[in-house]
Amino acid sequence: MATLPVDAHIPEILERLGKGGHLVLTAPPGSGKTTRVPPALLSLFGGEVLVLEPRRLAARLAARRVASELGCPVGDMVGYQVRFEDVTGPATRLRYVTEGILARRFLSDPELNGVACVVLDEFHERHLDADFCLALLRRLQQRRRPELRLLVMSATLAADPVAQFLGDCPVVQTGGRPFEVRISHSPASPESLADQVAGALGRLLKDGLDGDILVFLPGAAEIRQAQRACAALAERAGLLVLPLHGDLPPEEQDRAVSPAPQRKLILSTNVAESSVTIEGVTAVIDSGLARVASVSP
Repeated sequence: MATLPVDAHIPEILERLGKGGHLVLTAPPGSGKTTRVPPALLSLFGGEVLVLEPRRLAARLAARRVASELGCPVGDMVGYQVRFEDVTGPATRLRYVTEGILARRFLSDPELNGVACVVLDEFHERHLDADFCLALLRRLQQRRRPELRLLVMSATLAADPVAQFLGDCPVVQTGGRPFEVRISHSPASPESLADQVAGALGRLLKDGLDGDILVFLPGAAEIRQAQRACAALAERAGLLVLPLHGDLPPEEQDRAVSPAPQRKLILSTNVAESSVTIEGVTAVIDSGLARVASVSP
């Protein structure tokens, strides 16, 4: 198992969380906070550890990754629970869930019996469900469960306001893995988004790129269009074209993020922006677009 930057800080995290009721952890993307910190907490607490993820895909992939590193099947000691899918069992102590699942659990189990620690991952996304869950957890801790531990983790969060909300709790900051990055911008074009992606792919391949390519697109429809537009280029270059979005079966999601014998072209929505680290990616094509739900009164 490869060493990740957060590994060196785990003793400090365990010590601080063991002494106090809360902790805020800031760690850059790829540092290992999602997959290394929660399983380390099992040695500190005798009960269950819940890890809140902002997306179903993140919960699935994180649980599968941790189970693989611990050498146990998913659904045994490590499992996940998302809408319409519960891969846990009687022996599950580390459970990755979405915020909606935790909110539903509060209705049937308002004291979270058996839960020793709740980890709120990727809290910088700051949507309503995450804030609502943090408020419920803080109230539960103050009124009925003072022994409940709360750990807020984020890559880019301004930690001070959250630490103040949690009673001026400690903040642990970790480093990441530095990579040299070269950025180039494509000029505005009347071409379709799929054709622009194909053009960017062609330029990368012409430069002799070695490694996998990750493409960010706004939705599944755009992913299918880009698959068709890039098919010929990918075939000539020996690239395996793989989609990645939340509606895919878990097996296809695993194919996109797992190592493969040939180079990959991964066409993804913004689910791969956080909580998911895809090894082997050496270039990113970002459309700059994302589909975001909003209210239009």
